[in-house]
Amino acid sequence: MERHIQITVTDSGMRLDKLLAEELEGVSRSAAQSLIGQGLVTSAGKTLSKSAKLAAGQLVQVVLPEPKALDVLPEEIPLEIVFEDDDMLVVNKPKGMVVHPAPGNYTGTLVNALLHHCGKGLSGINGVLRPGIVHRIDKDTSGLLLVAKNDYAHRGLAGQIQAHSLTREYRAVVYGGIKAEAGVIDAPIGRHPVERKKMAVLPGSPSAREAVTHYYVEERLPGFTYLRLRLETGRTHQIRVHLASLGHPVAGDPVYGPRKVLTELHGQCLHAGRLGFVHPTTGEYMEFSAELPEYFSGFLTKLRREGGVWND
Repeated sequence: MERHIQITVTDSGMRLDKLLAEELEGVSRSAAQSLIGQGLVTSAGKTLSKSAKLAAGQLVQVVLPEPKALDVLPEEIPLEIVFEDDDMLVVNKPKGMVVHPAPGNYTGTLVNALLHHCGKGLSGINGVLRPGIVHRIDKDTSGLLLVAKNDYAHRGLAGQIQAHSLTREYRAVVYGGIKAEAGVIDAPIGRHPVERKKMAVLPGSPSAREAVTHYYVEERLPGFTYLRLRLETGRTHQIRVHLASLGHPVAGDPVYGPRKVLTELHGQCLHAGRLGFVHPTTGEYMEFSAELPEYFSGFLTKLRREGGVWND
């Protein structure tokens, strides 16, 4: 697998090994130095040293070796399967479950559970660490996601995501009162220029990618707003970044929210509640929904009681 990194003005002058450790998910500084030592990091066709100083606008290419299949083992973990046939599954992921293995989370992931449930019957397009994974949701986001059992189904579903024709609807509780009853956030998202583990709205940046989120107010509550959201694109942390850019971060979000986090939620109050797509084999449009999980509905109930509203 090959990654391309465009050096920004903020990155210029940074040591290469430090940049790679910040830019590449799951790659430590020592692992970055190993990649560099193997000649797997280049720029303009020339290998780079770990102490190479980077210039703004420079394009760095990194070849990441394919992980070994033995790194991921099947585990008997209960799954809530909403739909399954010979081509695919729709799974309702619980809050707190990581989708695929990564440093610090090699066990207990959705992929470990899928390998036990499906055996070898998963698509291989995304490699051995992400078999069958068509799209992902964050560890502390609950809800529906697609899993492909073969490469044909995977390509068909991924194509719908790229064409923005897949229906992905979320529910969220955000801080404060959003003024409009509905709106569209059309703001490009890219890697945060300073905090490289985060994403940010970066208007005018060549490294940012188009990101569009539609939102609709479902309910106004004391100090919070309950929203329904529809993704037009699917960038990393898109909903969380977009809502934070409006000044209304998702309740409980430890990354994009206020410093004083709502620890009772154990992460962001965000749920992927509806998923619609055209079946890649039958051509039939299918749509599935997942009810709000207990952590989410319980938080709504608490807020309604505080406001004297009893509509749960």
